[in-house]
Amino acid sequence: MTDTATNYLTQEAHDRLTAELARLSGEGRSEIAKRIEAAREEGDLKENGGYHAAKEEQGKMEARIRQLTQLLENATVGEPSTPSGVVGPGMLVTVEMFGDEETFLLGSREIKDGDDLEVFSEKSPLGAAINGAKVGDTVSYQTPAGKTVEVTVKKAEAYAG
Repeated sequence: MTDTATNYLTQEAHDRLTAELARLSGEGRSEIAKRIEAAREEGDLKENGGYHAAKEEQGKMEARIRQLTQLLENATVGEPSTPSGVVGPGMLVTVEMFGDEETFLLGSREIKDGDDLEVFSEKSPLGAAINGAKVGDTVSYQTPAGKTVEVTVKKAEAYAG
């Protein structure tokens, strides 16, 4: 991830992600190092499935640590700066499209915790089209398949988590 755009996080999301980063950077690294060392002691590394699995897990963990570090470095904690009624990152948005209403979070997937809430990035075609729109505005965007879709913003309010 090379994008350094500001991420809006609720205080709860910030605290949860900070704790995850601390756990991965501390005990997570120690734990995986012990597993790699134990697997290394089993002998031939070419045919050692436990060693290769532990190394792969270590790579995934280090990628998550980098992702969390960048996310937290570029985070604005608290309420989004966008006023209620205007679509922006960190807002819970209700739109009407294809005659149905859909509610989703605009912003980072990391904001939500355990919700079944759908999340759209503000960089996605839908997110980019509605970002900055006001309640009542109708905007259109083009899907990756080339279809033009009209969307009417029904509600936009800060996501409380």
